[in-house]
Amino acid sequence: MKILLTNDDGIFAPGLRTLAAELKDAGHKIIIIAPDRERSAASHSLSLRVDILVKNIAVDEYAVSGTPVDCSVIALQKIIQDPVDLVISGINAGQNMGEDVLYSGTVAAAVEASLMGMRAIAISINSYNNQKFEVAAKWMRKMIDMGIDQLAEPHGVLNINIPNIGFNEIKGIRLTKTGHRKYYNFIKVLEERDKEFVYRVGGDMPVWDIERGTDAEAVADGYISITPLGFDLTDGEAFPAILDWLETNHVLHLEN
Repeated sequence: MKILLTNDDGIFAPGLRTLAAELKDAGHKIIIIAPDRERSAASHSLSLRVDILVKNIAVDEYAVSGTPVDCSVIALQKIIQDPVDLVISGINAGQNMGEDVLYSGTVAAAVEASLMGMRAIAISINSYNNQKFEVAAKWMRKMIDMGIDQLAEPHGVLNINIPNIGFNEIKGIRLTKTGHRKYYNFIKVLEERDKEFVYRVGGDMPVWDIERGTDAEAVADGYISITPLGFDLTDGEAFPAILDWLETNHVLHLEN
């Protein structure tokens, strides 16, 4: 299988490198197109009105000065001439569960690929340090052997989160929904001066609502979480109230 790998942790990140080595060992052809530095929390941003540099740093490896989404775009519209079978973004150093999927450059790179008609998977590991990337990589290889790529439909993403435990400690795989989390002390003020201050985003460790059937519950219980993400951004359940408001205010059809 021909697989494009990308991420938001940077082209030399251990998660990406471990996954690349594992999938190459399995006989897959790997192309790496990733940011030239860490771009965590870049979300779905594109680099507009700036020049983006792409460097071919090795055979089938390209470092991009832009965002993870820039990487997907340039990979699929310029660099790769023959179609790939699958796009994998990760392995991310830290979970992408709950609302974090909205901030994640890892997830966004997979989303962009899926919107361009590709089968796409985002994979993350549930720890910010001492990550067992080799475990996540072996499980990704195992899931590909099981045909998970055929479940990754275009215009949707399979978001996978893996507990940071030993390979044989994984209890199984659960199909999950996106959960919820809270960050406390979300900003840290570093310096305050007259009429200005300096701060950084990055609070305490997230607190998860361990709700039944969620990604957070599965990972906390020692299971791999697979959450299919969809991108119909219209909330149909809101239609009745809005239609009623339009009718009440007589603005559905204006008479001149």
